[in-house]
Amino acid sequence: MEKRNQQHTVVIPSHNTLEHLKNTYQSIKKYASNVPMVIIDDASEDGTDIWLNSLNDENLTVVIGKERKGHTYWYDEGMRIAKTDIVSILHSDMIIGPNYFENMLKHLEKGKVVCATRIEPPIHPAGLEKHVQSFGMDYNDFTWEAFESFCVDTSKKDKDITTKGIFAPWMLYKEDHLSIGGHDQRFTPYGYEDSDIFNRWIQAGYEMIQSRDSLCYHMTCRGHRWNKGVGIENSDYKETMDRCRREFLRKWGEWIQNDQYQYPIINPKYDKGIIIKNCNEQIIEMLEPWFDTLYVDEGNTKTLIKNYIEKEQPNTIVDLNQKILPYDNEKQNGVLVNIDATKFTQQDYIFLNQLPAIIQDSGQIGDFELGNLKISIINMQEYVVY
Repeated sequence: MEKRNQQHTVVIPSHNTLEHLKNTYQSIKKYASNVPMVIIDDASEDGTDIWLNSLNDENLTVVIGKERKGHTYWYDEGMRIAKTDIVSILHSDMIIGPNYFENMLKHLEKGKVVCATRIEPPIHPAGLEKHVQSFGMDYNDFTWEAFESFCVDTSKKDKDITTKGIFAPWMLYKEDHLSIGGHDQRFTPYGYEDSDIFNRWIQAGYEMIQSRDSLCYHMTCRGHRWNKGVGIENSDYKETMDRCRREFLRKWGEWIQNDQYQYPIINPKYDKGIIIKNCNEQIIEMLEPWFDTLYVDEGNTKTLIKNYIEKEQPNTIVDLNQKILPYDNEKQNGVLVNIDATKFTQQDYIFLNQLPAIIQDSGQIGDFELGNLKISIINMQEYVVY
């Protein structure tokens, strides 16, 4: 069977994005009418369930979620529901162009993830991995004809061209995704689950490429950040993203790094401990996610630590009582950093952010100083993150 004719299913979760979802659905029926779809209403309150249930579409499987679970959960559940070996995901504010799926399928193989090329209005910074071109800022002013013309011209120019990069939306064999456990549900309902799965695909040895002639328009962030309109941020957005940002740091030991095409750069994960003298509330909140173990002086900090754990423990799967230890506890980490919180500077914080790369570049056991940091590399054993 020719690759571009292989059967696959597209999974689309939606939470309160009904009008955008209608455009997404219309584009699939316009350019890929026979592609099976699994569309999930993630406990919306805008009539999404009524609209989905009104559609008479033999290629559509409708799932109505009774409680909000987020797309981190529903992407994987939608894949399990899909009856095809190949699956792809779309955000509910994305509109596909002509030959969108065919141009991804022609590059797809087992052990490979293929992503499309996004076209976005000038809301976020430009990048080599996307086109910045406005075909409408909202669902009701989208210019279909101009969008189609741009896609046709760009697809001809970029025919069969791929670059090494990854970003949603993407396509892969369902088995490849689920065999590594799917999305990490600590990032539910949303927030950095994509960066986490990209890193894990790389660690699993998958090849990740971007199809430059597979184009879709992305209204951007309508499903969780701006579903009431551009710039009108949902009340829970910042809190949710901050919680997931801190979980990403706890898991990977460093912040997200990508090359010019958004391909992830992953430094080794080391077992890092930090010894904090004159600990205070600000410093422990700032540094806790970056390290595997914290050793803090006691005395007046006992109440501080107790209060911090009570506040933060509901936000993480990590046992903070096992992570934050007394100053004189036995230290078994491969890398130890000593700081005095009263002398800690912004430059010291930058050094800590870069620590995995600094350790890797040093390539040797020993002690050294950076700013006000005293760093001891006892061993350079690397840990695989799952």
